[in-house]
Amino acid sequence: SAKIKRWANSFMDKITCEVCNGSRLNKQAEYFKVNNKTIHDLSTMDIVDLKNWFKNINTKLDNRKKIIGSEIIKEINKRLDFLLDVGLNYLSLNRPVKSLSGGESQRIRLATQIGSQLVGVLYILDEPSIGLHQKDNSKLIESLKKLRDLGNTIIVVEHDKEIMEKSDHIIDIGPNAGKNGGDIIFSGSYEKILKSSTVTSNFLNNKEKINIPKQRRKSDVKLILNGCNGNNLKNINVEFPLGLMIAITGVSGSGKSTLINETLYPILNNHFFNGVKEPLLYNSIDGLENIDKVIEINQSPIGRTPRSNPATYTGVYSDIRSLFCMTQESLIRGYKPGRFSFNVVGGRCETCLGAGLRKIEMNFLPDVYINCDECQGKRFNRDTLTVRYKGKSISDVLSMTINESCDFFEKFPKIYRKLKTLKDVGLGYITLGQQSTTLSGGEAQRIKLASELSKKDTGKTLFILDEPTTGLHFKDIKVLLEMLNKLVNKGNTVIVIEHNMDVIKTADHIIELGPDAGKFGGNIIFNGTPEKLLKIKKSYTAEYLKKELT
Repeated sequence: SAKIKRWANSFMDKITCEVCNGSRLNKQAEYFKVNNKTIHDLSTMDIVDLKNWFKNINTKLDNRKKIIGSEIIKEINKRLDFLLDVGLNYLSLNRPVKSLSGGESQRIRLATQIGSQLVGVLYILDEPSIGLHQKDNSKLIESLKKLRDLGNTIIVVEHDKEIMEKSDHIIDIGPNAGKNGGDIIFSGSYEKILKSSTVTSNFLNNKEKINIPKQRRKSDVKLILNGCNGNNLKNINVEFPLGLMIAITGVSGSGKSTLINETLYPILNNHFFNGVKEPLLYNSIDGLENIDKVIEINQSPIGRTPRSNPATYTGVYSDIRSLFCMTQESLIRGYKPGRFSFNVVGGRCETCLGAGLRKIEMNFLPDVYINCDECQGKRFNRDTLTVRYKGKSISDVLSMTINESCDFFEKFPKIYRKLKTLKDVGLGYITLGQQSTTLSGGEAQRIKLASELSKKDTGKTLFILDEPTTGLHFKDIKVLLEMLNKLVNKGNTVIVIEHNMDVIKTADHIIELGPDAGKFGGNIIFNGTPEKLLKIKKSYTAEYLKKELT
């Protein structure tokens, strides 16, 4: 378990090897140098520095070495160019794979494919723009075009407007989500989709849009973080005005996650909840008395097994079980809430232990789940299913969509409030009992957000969201922003790490890190309102934000 691992780790210490000083090479290998650099020295350089080193290496070699190394150097330069083209100039070659984000891993694989120079291949990319600043997005599009021009076909699952603009063909699926979707509602060029009337085209041709707030909220109460030195941060002091929606932006690799996820969040989590994660280097923090808790709402799954679902996560299932206990049939039989739980012996189907599914282990292949033969996927035994409320069994209720259940439980405020919040965040199409393993990252995040919105809060909570628009359509982003603004209107603070211009333009306050990535980033280049950011010449975000605000 995670607890045991943490306990064991408290007795361990990671120290750099005294013999090789972290290079992982023996002494003999260290003797081989090119222009006074070992292979370890080169692997620790940022890719942009490594590219410059290889570009100038020919001037440092004699004629014999030039002949020997010409083909190798040419190939290395070509591969480094591919990595630079997909916006990974800030990475080093010795960076551990587990420390890479999903977007970074995907772009490394993309660079490998461009380098392979294959022809006649069908490539499928799922949201390659994740974690990319608009500046890097343009580079990514050029890389995809190169891959296409070699004679390949590229299918991109994407919500990014710029990628749609530059694509040769667009297929729009809908019209809505869940069981109300699944149809091809448009297939054609970008010019043609602008003339159609789908939800996507309405946002592309500005018939529908995310509006800029008429007035931005202001605050004099601040949380001040001093002397941040983690990773590439340059001993920065940051002021977070509380009670606002704050967008943290900057190019990929500029230090946003280091500042918020690795420094600020662990500090606050340790202070309020005795967390165990050590924050990265910092000197001091002031203004903690102005907030009472911190909540991170990320896109990790709400549960790792098919047993967890939106009803159990939000706590509404406990209220529904209590309601079923009050039916006449339950009172006669003496049923308690546990009878309607699929995790407790008594009411559940004992063949599948309340899972509704049976797991078939396929040895070297992924496990396969099939419907239970006994209960036909209903999770409960026959006696439990005979208890009905308004003609519906507990299994029927779990099969309802959020929209249907809102109407069904309208007369029960405690249940209705939680379900209405799920509906408000745009999840009316999912079912109450939908397995958490089948929910997307965006859906999981909105369930967490709904769970927080349905609670009574103090108005002094700090919410942290890392790229909440990942996997979201323009319409979903509009709904998400409405929900975040509800939290801020109650007095809470929302910090959003984001590249999406729709989020940045609606924020009350922007903190931009940069100016570039890796060692060229880590500085605060701007801290203020979106309108003031437009005047900052060294900001890459300002260039793209100007198009949105004017």
